[in-house]
Amino acid sequence: MNVLVIGGTGHIGTYLVPMLVEAGHAVTVLSRGAREPYRTGPAWQEVRRLVCDRVAEEKAGTFADRIRGLKSDAVVDLICFKLQSARALVAALRDEVKHLLHCGTIWIYGPTELSPTPEDFPRRPIGEYGVQKAAIEAYLHEQAQTRGFPATCVHPGHISGPGWMPINPAGNLNPSVFEKLATGQEVLLPDQGLAMLHHVHAADVAQVFMSALNRDVSFGESFHAVSPAALTLRGYAGAVASWFERQANLRFVPWDQWKAAATARDAEITWDHISRSPCASMEKARRLLGFSPRFTSLETIRASLAWLIENGKVKAPAMK
Repeated sequence: MNVLVIGGTGHIGTYLVPMLVEAGHAVTVLSRGAREPYRTGPAWQEVRRLVCDRVAEEKAGTFADRIRGLKSDAVVDLICFKLQSARALVAALRDEVKHLLHCGTIWIYGPTELSPTPEDFPRRPIGEYGVQKAAIEAYLHEQAQTRGFPATCVHPGHISGPGWMPINPAGNLNPSVFEKLATGQEVLLPDQGLAMLHHVHAADVAQVFMSALNRDVSFGESFHAVSPAALTLRGYAGAVASWFERQANLRFVPWDQWKAAATARDAEITWDHISRSPCASMEKARRLLGFSPRFTSLETIRASLAWLIENGKVKAPAMK
């Protein structure tokens, strides 16, 4: 097929685009042109790359028409964050596309009520990001059910992999947490460190999209893209320390005390994660798509951390 990937040079696109090329598809990538993919390779030489500022073109009312003009068989939209963006795209692609795959998020559920959470669990999102993603999903499902529009939603967890910082055991992006665990220094964790994080390797997210692409069974459906199991903060911290042959030196403090000791940005990101404490099921993808994640959470994080240490982003000795 002719496949268009919107936002194709980021975390997911880095892995998805070469997969599409290697599967024989003709691939066009639409992005702002602000960066190269995290991993390069010969497959990228076969990709048509177009530069587009989606925000500016949507504001001008030209984006959806531009997408329709590309005459793609399938469109993978990795950067749709507003319901109005999804509505405009569906209107432009109705009767023009064989499949639209939308990248959502497991934050559509809000705070975890059932663990692991299945795809048919009620959506109770908190925060604008989750609210908008849940609204987009509901709209795409409605269009599939009432109008036969071929839409599929893929909901990743905390996307990680070599080239960028994973969410750390304190639930934020501060590299000092990894550095302290590597050197035996004390790390504060909120409450009892029992909040959960559910990472996923970007390659596994890409593979869920690939598994859904050519299957009619995926129309009108949503699928999670996460590792086989979530981690608690304390379990995650203990595993990281063990990679440096250390015991995690942890102290658990109430949230207000933890927040007071952190920067405003770290506290905001940590609260976003521990207030949701996600843990999603992969059973549906296994059952309908025949897909099982290749990487565990810890395998994903270890690969990310090894890259960060090697490239001087985290100041720590090599892992054992």
